[in-house]
Amino acid sequence: MGKIGYGYGSEWHLLRHLGYHREDLSRKTLNVTGGNSIEWLDFGFSEENAPLRDDKEFLGLEFIEDERVQERWKLFWAQTGNAQNWDAVGKIHYGDRDEWLLVEAKAHVGELKSKCGATDPESKKTIYLALEKTRQAFGNQSVPVENWLAPYYQYANRLAVLHFLMKGCAPPVNARLLFIYFCGENRKNLVCPKDEQGWLPSIQEMKDRLGYDKSCELAERVHELFLPVNPAALEYVPAQQNIVRQTSLTTS
Repeated sequence: MGKIGYGYGSEWHLLRHLGYHREDLSRKTLNVTGGNSIEWLDFGFSEENAPLRDDKEFLGLEFIEDERVQERWKLFWAQTGNAQNWDAVGKIHYGDRDEWLLVEAKAHVGELKSKCGATDPESKKTIYLALEKTRQAFGNQSVPVENWLAPYYQYANRLAVLHFLMKGCAPPVNARLLFIYFCGENRKNLVCPKDEQGWLPSIQEMKDRLGYDKSCELAERVHELFLPVNPAALEYVPAQQNIVRQTSLTTS
């Protein structure tokens, strides 16, 4: 877990919602995912005397205990360098069926951008092949896989995890992605959308770069949740009456 800002930043706002407003967060999450109920997993405690700062986010797929899944994952994704860090992990219940919910949160537009930092040749090759398989499942086939390595690598590698769980495992490991976009952050020199409409152009630019195809099978398992930092703040004006919904995605 990176250093958490005091009173600002996506990690802070998500921890606040999980701690003080969990029922509200759960209700809105179920609204966009269609689940019946949800359980949020606890992160591990820090091994050092540095609570919060060093408490442990879930990395990669370490929250899955099935050894067969873990062995397949080692073949699919590079095991050196930084693994996917999840801002939250939950289990959604759909009747008698459970599904993993993997959460990534953002509070300003700059957080959307990142690039692959792998340096080991074998790791780079493994990531490239994994993203190529994911691109074929999610993307416009005319878009090169290099577009998935930068500048929206984090979003791309999250899609890769979903592709692996649903298509790379037998039987599939039912899972969903939830991207939470906080609205109304107040920080100088950063683009912090005030509402859903403020986020949409940057999100669409990202999807266009990847050639994200809204009609693909896995797209129905990718959800978006637009959450005001403080719904009671007078300056926050929702983009629509229902500010929490899964937005329609367009193909480049």
